[in-house]
Amino acid sequence: MPRMADALSFTEEVFRVGSLISCELCTKKWVEGEVVAWDEARKVLFIKSESKARSNLTNVQIINLEYVTDIKVKRENPSPVLATASSLNVQRLEDRANEQIKEKKRLVAALKAGASHEAQRLFQAIRKTIEEVSWRNQDIIVMDKVLVTKPYTADCVKALNEKAPEKKAIDHVRKIVEKHYQDRRELEREAGGGGGGSKGN
Repeated sequence: MPRMADALSFTEEVFRVGSLISCELCTKKWVEGEVVAWDEARKVLFIKSESKARSNLTNVQIINLEYVTDIKVKRENPSPVLATASSLNVQRLEDRANEQIKEKKRLVAALKAGASHEAQRLFQAIRKTIEEVSWRNQDIIVMDKVLVTKPYTADCVKALNEKAPEKKAIDHVRKIVEKHYQDRRELEREAGGGGGGSKGN
């Protein structure tokens, strides 16, 4: 696999904070973003770009320069200040990346264990509100306090530790689960009825 470090070198001028750059990876894929920082010792570059999912958020990408074959500066930042990793918590970013890898492995394990598509949708719905969500086989664990088991209804929300139940956390997760299924029913009615009126309960 070709590596940038073997064939190319770049001056510090390329990595000025605020410069817009485009990187070609060894996979032939191009990624573009604004330089946030770079770690010369680790040969790691941090760039940010606008999130396609949410307009009010930005994505921060960590790029290993050893796997970059070309860099183009699309807009230079005239400021003489050079980018360093001092303004970022590098360890925190690395920990987050490692946690995402672990979470994907847990998801794969959950799928192998037979977690349904509905369970996956519920997992994502909970995660929109609460970040601390993970899989344990087919079960969903929330904040290390709440357990959601099959068939993943509001009645299946219970304390992870029954000896020390967290009633507030359980009620919060239960409301999220109820809203998730309520929203799903609304979508199904709209799709099936062409937006017509719904029957009262």
